[in-house]
Amino acid sequence: MFYECAHHPAQFVYKLMTSTVTPRPIAWVSTKSLEGVVNVAPYSFFNVMGSEPATVALGLLRDPERGLKDTAENIQATGEFVVNLVPFDAAEKMNQTSVNAPHGVSEMELAGLTPAASSLIRPPRLAEAPVSFECKLHCAVMTGPKQMIAIGQVLAIHIADRFLIDPERGYVDTPKLDLVARMHGGGWYRHGGELFHMDRPVYHAPEE
Repeated sequence: MFYECAHHPAQFVYKLMTSTVTPRPIAWVSTKSLEGVVNVAPYSFFNVMGSEPATVALGLLRDPERGLKDTAENIQATGEFVVNLVPFDAAEKMNQTSVNAPHGVSEMELAGLTPAASSLIRPPRLAEAPVSFECKLHCAVMTGPKQMIAIGQVLAIHIADRFLIDPERGYVDTPKLDLVARMHGGGWYRHGGELFHMDRPVYHAPEE
C-alpha cells in the first residue's frame, strides 16, 4: 500500500507512523515556567542526536485545544529542560503526567513525583528516574502550526549509582535500568523482551 501523506488527515498519518516506528524511547520532560510552575510530561517523539556536543531532540506536537503545549512554551521561554528516562516501576506515574491538566497546574504534584535539584539549570529532575539529562535549548524549529522540534544540548547526565558497573569508565548496567518504551496504538508500551546481538561489520577492501 502507498500512502501520500498530503492526501490523508494528520491523525491517519500519525497512526501509521506510531504503529511502525517502535519501540520509541520516552522522554519524561520536566520544565519550569517563568512563574515557577513545574510541568512534567512524557514524549515518545524523542532520541539522542549527537555526542560532540551531546544532543537530544524532542518532537512536541500541538495541543488540539491550546496550541503549544506547556512543555514547548516553557522551553521557548526559559531555554531549559530535563529529559528523564522512565523505569517500569514509575510507568504508572509517567502515565498520570500525560493528563490534560489546565495551564498552570503542576503534573509533578498531581502524580506525587519527587523533585530532585538539577545542578546547572532551574527545572528539577525526577527522583523516580534512573537517568536524567540536564539540557539547554540549542534551537527550536517550528515544523507546523504549533508543532515544534526542540533540539537541546545536554549539559549534564545524572545516573543513579546502583545502575553503574564501573563509574570511572562509564559502564552502565543498561538492562537493569528496566526502561519503558512506547509502542503502537492507544496506551501500548514495551518493557523487557528478548534481546539479540549482531556485531557491526568492518569493511575490507577486496583483494586485487
